[in-house]
Amino acid sequence: MTKDVIVLTEQMPDNWTLLAGLLAGGPDVELRTAGDGAVIQLCDGGGRPLVSVEAPLLVRVPGEAARLLGEEAPEQRGPVWWLEARASTAVPEAEQVAGVFAGRLAHRLRGRIWPPDAVPAAGIEDPVALEGVTPAPVPAAAQPAVDVLTDQVAVVLQDRPVVAMTAWLSDALAAALASGRGLQIVTGAGCRLSLPTSSLLIGPGTRWVVRDGHGGYYDGRSGAVLHWHGGAFTTVGDRTAEVPVHQGYQHLATTGERQLTLTVHTRHPADDRLLLGGALEDVCRALTGSPPSGWGTAEPVPHPWSRRRLTEFARERSPAPTWFVAVGDPGARPAIATLTVSRTTGGVEEQLTFTAGYGPDDPPALDALPGLVGRLVREHRLVSTVAQVRAGRRDLTVPARLQAPPVPVAFVLGSEEVRDVGAEHAARPPIAAEPLRLGPATAPALYYPLGDGTSGAAWAAYEKLIRHLRPDMP
Repeated sequence: MTKDVIVLTEQMPDNWTLLAGLLAGGPDVELRTAGDGAVIQLCDGGGRPLVSVEAPLLVRVPGEAARLLGEEAPEQRGPVWWLEARASTAVPEAEQVAGVFAGRLAHRLRGRIWPPDAVPAAGIEDPVALEGVTPAPVPAAAQPAVDVLTDQVAVVLQDRPVVAMTAWLSDALAAALASGRGLQIVTGAGCRLSLPTSSLLIGPGTRWVVRDGHGGYYDGRSGAVLHWHGGAFTTVGDRTAEVPVHQGYQHLATTGERQLTLTVHTRHPADDRLLLGGALEDVCRALTGSPPSGWGTAEPVPHPWSRRRLTEFARERSPAPTWFVAVGDPGARPAIATLTVSRTTGGVEEQLTFTAGYGPDDPPALDALPGLVGRLVREHRLVSTVAQVRAGRRDLTVPARLQAPPVPVAFVLGSEEVRDVGAEHAARPPIAAEPLRLGPATAPALYYPLGDGTSGAAWAAYEKLIRHLRPDMP
């Protein structure tokens, strides 16, 4: 049985319904709050958490359950309240408590449960017997999502089809980094990461750790064989030896599916009338035919797309940077984006990474890029753009398998940056293709074609181009 249980319901879970569910551990359990009241925890008599329940989240973006929970996802009929319960992995009975809690909520609110077999066979009428149970130590449960805490790392065990950057996981990552620790997510070999999760799992000691099913472990993004040593998962062997690659990682899947990724940097003057998200919206329309479906600061993405609401949220957080995730229309081409908004001395900057998925007989529309970039130059004060193509799943998840690296297909330098480099110098790059002039004739941006994404030689051309434009780089 999974350690996480999710309930989807059209009715908002009220306090009495939550309380009825929380009595799944019997009358001797205690309740307390964590995360500034956003998490309710069922604890034993010593105050040690058994089950942590996150505050219900209203998800008004269609398709999120299917995107994150896979084939067994409950049907999402319009807006749903999404409620997650996470059981302590050190206590087998805690999983049953979480299952009974979810079953009681679903029964009272006519909700649906993931996974379908989460409710214990004994049913939901009687509380789970907890006599003789030894819960997880308090330090390991300091963050609701953390299963093991050492001086080096925080370890999170996940048994879900897709590990998304949930609010729990985001909080665990932030807490780990703030304490000088890495975050290590441990999954089975069939699990995949969402692109937002994959993009944020960086830093010393931070890893995706995959169980091979035979008592071994490997890194889900490099294939390096791992073992538990010194309070963290580390590579096998010393630093002078070549790290072995696990055989379960080495198979290169060749399905013909591809992904097109645009990394877009824009900079705007600080102005009370500024609306953020314009570049994201235009990129999404150009590559999928529809605007984004929703946005949020974690997954699942809860809010319908609104540039105004996104801007208001970022303004409330300023001058601190704000990280967003946005998803495309589930009825259109798969698309997902992350957006970081920062206040700098140059104004308000948006760092966008947008990825669209393509099937084997559906090549990326590279011919549309110059027109799209021209719009970004004219309307969104483009600083730079890099476009890349890679072999990857159309559903935009990351498997624990060897994947070919991305290949650059274009680089764009914005009008002000062309001026700073020198227009004549920027217009004479040491690559085969001539740059395209986009935007105002008096202050054009330059679009440098690098290929069609099928040859790794494009990386050599890209490196030459960047060294030509930025000769001061080391």
